Amino acid sequence: MKPSHKALLRGLLGLALLAVVLALADPARVIAALRQAHPGWVLTGLVLAIASNVASALRWRVLARWLGGDLGLGNAQRWYFQAMGLNALLPGAVVGGDVYRAMMLRRAGQDTLASTWSVIIDRMSGLWMLCAIGGLGAVLSAPRLGAELSVDPTLLSALMLVCTLAWLALPWLLPPLLRLWKGPGERWIGPLRIAAQRPDFAAQVGVQALWSAAVQVLSAAALAAGAYALGVRLSPAAWAFAIAPIFLMAALPVSVGGWGTREAAAVAALAPFGVAPAAAVGGAMVYGLYSLVQGAVGALTFGMPGRKTQRP
Repeated sequence: MKPSHKALLRGLLGLALLAVVLALADPARVIAALRQAHPGWVLTGLVLAIASNVASALRWRVLARWLGGDLGLGNAQRWYFQAMGLNALLPGAVVGGDVYRAMMLRRAGQDTLASTWSVIIDRMSGLWMLCAIGGLGAVLSAPRLGAELSVDPTLLSALMLVCTLAWLALPWLLPPLLRLWKGPGERWIGPLRIAAQRPDFAAQVGVQALWSAAVQVLSAAALAAGAYALGVRLSPAAWAFAIAPIFLMAALPVSVGGWGTREAAAVAALAPFGVAPAAAVGGAMVYGLYSLVQGAVGALTFGMPGRKTQRP
């Protein structure tokens, strides 16, 4: 099957899933919830979503420069939002935008492997912190989740806490693991091994953790604000848990802009907290609109002259 046909198929699958979710949630109720959305909270969510992606671009810039890339502030923001435009308009979720960012760094004269690793590690650090926050949310929401799963809340809380702490410790295991690596891809892993042996590696992990925490907190706040506009009232702990499945499903390369997978995950993740399917779908769709708005802005910057990459 041709790549173009595969991309079209992914897009159609995502739209089909969205149609199924809407049908199960009752389209009339979803539309009614969206019509009653509070404009002020919708706008607040949009501002928070933009702030989250501005922070994401800054996180990528910090990492790229640590790896030796000459990525300026203007280009970091411009390329990141252009990548969002690709993510919002093309099948493949975040994959297309990540490839675009790496390509732009290479075109700017940066080392190919360093450019690629800057994007890969940037994406992995975001997913790492997302899962960690989701785990902590599960710990705090254990009484409600335990009741839904028929599991002892204390046992569930303890298990999730241990798993979350182990997950947070993973980056510090990277240097010894890379030293032991003797398998295929030696040249490709080389830049990462060199970076992991640097004396400031632990400090850089801390910096990435702080930036990633800021990104995920802002994203969670944007999602919560969009849902709040529809009348959904949940605790911060509930949102901390819910963002992990919602954002992870939206990132799967099986849809256009996460449409369909995000809404399906929202229904499942918010159900334990008593959120009706129509409200869950509506809140996820509002968040999807935030991505569309930012993607449209990023798409409009294509063709505009960029700035030369230089260190300030």
